[in-house]
Amino acid sequence: MDSTPCALKILVADDSPVYRKLVEESLSQERYTIFFAKNGRQALDLFAEHKPGLVITDWTMPDISGIELCQRIRRDFQQFYAYVILLTANTDKKEVIEGLAAGADDYLTKPFHPGELQARVRVGRRNADLHDQLQAKNRQLEEMALTDALTGLPNRRAIDFWAAGQLSAAARHDFPIAVVMADLDHFKSINDTHGHDAGDIVLRSFAEVLKSNTRQSNICGRLGGEEFLVVITHLEKENVTIAIERIRKQFESQKFTVAGHTFGVTASFGIASFRGTDSPSFSDLVTHADAALYSAKHKGRNRVEFAVE
Repeated sequence: MDSTPCALKILVADDSPVYRKLVEESLSQERYTIFFAKNGRQALDLFAEHKPGLVITDWTMPDISGIELCQRIRRDFQQFYAYVILLTANTDKKEVIEGLAAGADDYLTKPFHPGELQARVRVGRRNADLHDQLQAKNRQLEEMALTDALTGLPNRRAIDFWAAGQLSAAARHDFPIAVVMADLDHFKSINDTHGHDAGDIVLRSFAEVLKSNTRQSNICGRLGGEEFLVVITHLEKENVTIAIERIRKQFESQKFTVAGHTFGVTASFGIASFRGTDSPSFSDLVTHADAALYSAKHKGRNRVEFAVE
């Protein structure tokens, strides 16, 4: 596998063609992709289009100064980090402090030595790379916080977040939404008889059945233990029943073999639905679906029941 690092994207903003050329020549020996802007406004447009990891900007430009450019980048692109180096002919420490306070990471006085610019850019690249790694790690942690570790399905937190928006949309645009509670029948006896590893196999298998029968516009997840939840939109009651019956039958038909013992498992389902302009809370729908699930268990398990309206 190619381990060559990607070319760092650099935006250079300077109204002086001489200094743009000097920067280009100073960095020509390195693997960089460089974009040049003749003024601050052009720099903002290029930044929005290319999202460079590093910006080298002159302090004094005719329309938007380097200070203003830095402030705009920090304000308007908060989700994206770029290392900013200010170029200035002024060695006054007060102005340098002002530039750093505006969000610049480093500064270089004109005329600059090519070797010093190269060194500052390498420092900037390391910072940009570390920031990218941190963002990737944060995204991974956020995904883990919303995902059930055993099945890979969304967890209750993820479902709550998704469903709240869908309920509002259902009331606003008048489409039906159904909440389905599912529970594996006699799951404790599976763990007691065949062991917890067998129980985990069954849980993962049921999760796969749910995923394979859930459209991308809907969501299914694990609440914990042997309880699962599915949220279905844009389907009337009859079609929701058909969809859940398909899941029930598909899972019922599966056989599991552990330590030479073959067994089957079933699941029970409770459904609560809503259509109208006065949407209930998601927790209320879950409560009604849970009551319907209890009814399915009471009536013999391995069945689908609708909540009483």
